[in-house]
Formats: sequence, structure tokens, C-alpha cells
Amino acid sequence: MTLETKEALENLTSSFENFKAANDQRLKELEEKGTVDVLTGEKLDRMNNDLDRLQQKMNRLYSSSRRPSLTGEDDGVRDRETKTAFYDGFIRKGQMQGLEEKALNSLSGEDGGYAIPQELDRELEKRLRLLSPIRADAKVVNIGSSRYKKLVNVGGIASGWVAETGARSETDAPKLAEIDPPLGELYANPAATQVMLDDAHFDVEQWLGEELAEEFAIQENAAFVNGDGLNKPKGFLTYSMSANDDGSRSFGEIQAISTGVDGDWAAADPADILIDLVHSMKAGYRSGAKFYLNTGLVAEIRKFRDQDGNYLWRPGLESGAASSLLGYPVVEVADMPDRAAGSLSIAFANMRRAYTVTDRMGTKILRDPYSHKPYIHFYTTKRVGGAVTNDQAIKLLQFAA
Repeated sequence: MTLETKEALENLTSSFENFKAANDQRLKELEEKGTVDVLTGEKLDRMNNDLDRLQQKMNRLYSSSRRPSLTGEDDGVRDRETKTAFYDGFIRKGQMQGLEEKALNSLSGEDGGYAIPQELDRELEKRLRLLSPIRADAKVVNIGSSRYKKLVNVGGIASGWVAETGARSETDAPKLAEIDPPLGELYANPAATQVMLDDAHFDVEQWLGEELAEEFAIQENAAFVNGDGLNKPKGFLTYSMSANDDGSRSFGEIQAISTGVDGDWAAADPADILIDLVHSMKAGYRSGAKFYLNTGLVAEIRKFRDQDGNYLWRPGLESGAASSLLGYPVVEVADMPDRAAGSLSIAFANMRRAYTVTDRMGTKILRDPYSHKPYIHFYTTKRVGGAVTNDQAIKLLQFAA
């Protein structure tokens, strides 16, 4: 553990203890006076913001230690000639001679440009996993065609125990459903000046990898949550919902647990509904499950305590550990909606079993030095799909009566 990480960990631990003391004071004032002093509320808000900042710093320090290098430290594995031809030739100078011979994936066809080398495509995917919280936890499948179909058994097959020489009864025929995650073309268009590209000290590989990963991550994560499935992935919040899980729920519907109050938590004990949400999922799926919600709701839930006075939320104090709620990791997703009337603002999911991301290999780049002089644009596209492939492994909390 580095000195900076150790210091960040100590600050996070100390801040959480101070936060608990301040929140206990708030609850005491509420119980004794029926109201909370303005200064106490403002102090708690500041401490809440500090906790967010410190937790994010811990996460950044851990992510930076895992981030793949794109600066030539792993050249023993890479094809150096491919790298030189692509970055020093095509990206910096627009030279395309010989690119076909340097093991690129393929030409991009009639739209012009070239597909990036396969190794760099894989490095881009690693960066996206660090920046996109849903992709990081979902099952990612690389495909070479425009479609990916998966058959899912929704009825079950009869089975049992028999003796070694006993008669075997005929099993029921399986009931299968086909899942076809919709794909769409995702694009980014980073730009640089020729002066930047001509600078020998300008790390064009690092710059391009970071620009593409950041732009792609923002767009695809929004689609994984709220995408309508039209030329983009289908987000898990856009499926049909059902309040039941007793056999009446249709395949493809996701169970939504209601708080009982439109746009708010239950009046009695808001922690109870979170416990109900966890236990609405079958035990076999709960191992590996996480909470997915935005920062605003994290700030609210951070103040919740159980009947014994213990806080439900815990900060992630170990290197790389996420904060936890009821013992399950908490993942902050900016695209999850704020609490509002009827909103589906919290997901509890084993995302690897619930959601599948499909990546079509072959990210393509078109170098455009003409349209926006003096800037050179690098119009980059990749095909990404996504869909819920197991509705049993995800549950949603809806703020509704």
C-alpha cells in the first residue's frame, strides 16, 4: 500500500466516525425536539460530501494501480511494427501505406478508415471495464457477427435420482426462450492539432486510449441502464415490471418491490424495505449481488440505522473494496434515477448473471484532417449490445405505493 493510499484510508475511516457522531446528534435532536437544528443539518451535509470525495479518491487510487498501460511497457507481447505503423504512421501522419500488412483486423469498408489492431482493441475494453460500472460487473461476450442469440431454459427439465440399473423415466421437454441483445453503433470523435501530433513527447497512444474509453463509457453506461433497444442496448430499467415472483411473472419481466409510499421511503422504518429487496432474490443469486444507485440516494441511505443502532452503510476501507450496504457492495451509477414518484431508483443485482454485454470486435477509426481545421478528428466507431439475460438475478426498488 502506498503512502498516499494509506493516508486516504485513514482519512476515510476518521471521516466516517465523525459522520456517525453527527448523525447520531441529528437523530437525538429529532427525537427530543421534533426538529433538527439548521447548523447540525448543514454540518452533516458537508460531512456527507467529504465522505463521497474520500471514497472516490480511494477508488481512483485503486483503479490507477490496475489500469492497463498503453505507454509501451508491455512491448514484449505486442507487435511493435503494428504499433509503429498505426500510431506513428496513420494517427500522427495519416500514412496508410502497408497498414494491411501489419495484422490489423480489417479495412473498415466503404466508410473509409481502418480497424485498430486487435491488441489495442482489447486494451480499450480493459479501460472501459474500469470506467463503466455496469460493464465491469456484467457478462461481456465478444462476437464476430452482427447478432448474438442465446437460448434460455425458462421451464426447467424434470430430473431426479435413480439406481444404477433402475428404469429412467422420460424427462419433460425443455421450455426455451431466445434472447437477442440489440446492438448499436457507438461513436466518439476526439480531436487533436497537428502540432500536438508532431510533438515527439506527446503520448498519442495514451491520449487516444483515454479519450475513446471516457467517451464510450459515458454513452454505453447510460444505454445499459436506460437504453430503449433501438440502435442501442436495452437498459435493465426499460423492461416490463411485475410486483410478484410467484410464478405469475412472465419471462422477461423484472420484479419491482414497492416502498409503499409514492416517491418516498416507508414512514416506519426505511431500512426494512432494503432487507425485503435483498431477500426477494433467491439465495443462489445473492452471492455476487450488489446494490446499484446514484450518489444522491447513497447520501440518504448512509444515515439509516437498524433497530440495534448499527449503520447499514459501511465505507470501503480495504484497498479496492467498495462501500457496502447490508453487507453487499454498493456501486454508484450516475445514470440511475433520483428518488421520485414511481421511480426505479435502486437495483439489487448479480449483474454478471443478469445482464450480458456484447462487443463486436473491430473498433474502426477514420482520420479526418479536413472538416475542422486546424483540428484533426478521429471518428471512431464500435458496435455494442446489451440485454437482461436472467430476470431472476435482478430486483428493483420502486418508490411507489
